[in-house]
Amino acid sequence: MTKPATNYQAVLFDLDGTLIDTAPDFVLCLNLLRQEHGLDALDDLNIRKVVSDGARAMISLAFDIKEGDQGFEEKKQRFLDLYEQHIAQKSELFSGLQDCLSFCQTHGIPWGIITNKPRKYSELLLTKLDLMGSLATLVCADDVLNAKPHKEPMLKACNEINIPAEQCLYVGDHTRDIEAGRNANMATIAAAYGYVHNDDEAESWQATWTVQSGEALHSLLKTLLA
Repeated sequence: MTKPATNYQAVLFDLDGTLIDTAPDFVLCLNLLRQEHGLDALDDLNIRKVVSDGARAMISLAFDIKEGDQGFEEKKQRFLDLYEQHIAQKSELFSGLQDCLSFCQTHGIPWGIITNKPRKYSELLLTKLDLMGSLATLVCADDVLNAKPHKEPMLKACNEINIPAEQCLYVGDHTRDIEAGRNANMATIAAAYGYVHNDDEAESWQATWTVQSGEALHSLLKTLLA
């Protein structure tokens, strides 16, 4: 592809399903919770597909209940407690993402994270994976009044790195990520390798670009940020 007209200066990532493959920890914890209730383990793939939808969606999947049903909040809290105990036990950067971060660091390009994950778990995860010291900004759901897909967390991150939104790239694996980026006037990259529900779903989000792997993302960033 040809060099874009916009002079992009930073790259911002969603966390779960985009930068870090956290699904193995969630699979472990959700099945531990099911085991506590005398239930068999769920298939890994079924859990992976709802990770980006959050703890509520995973509890709904695991117990066929919805928010407001009896026992829902207790199960969700127990799930979060288990997650805190096992966080980063199996999580790791997606393939190709270390190359993305190394490229940014080598070229002095600020990178950061905008996530709907609470700060408590985000900081613990990033600390255990030795990433807290290198990122330029971390904006979590509890840092703002309006989480993604609202533009507030996006603009907060831009303000913290002192780079206009129009010069930032945002990478995410959920439609709300792409919507949030658009709402903030950012260029967006859909991470189709993440926790999407269907194989071709990411193509429908109308992101500026769509990538099928972390390696493809690395190649794209080298072009856009060169």
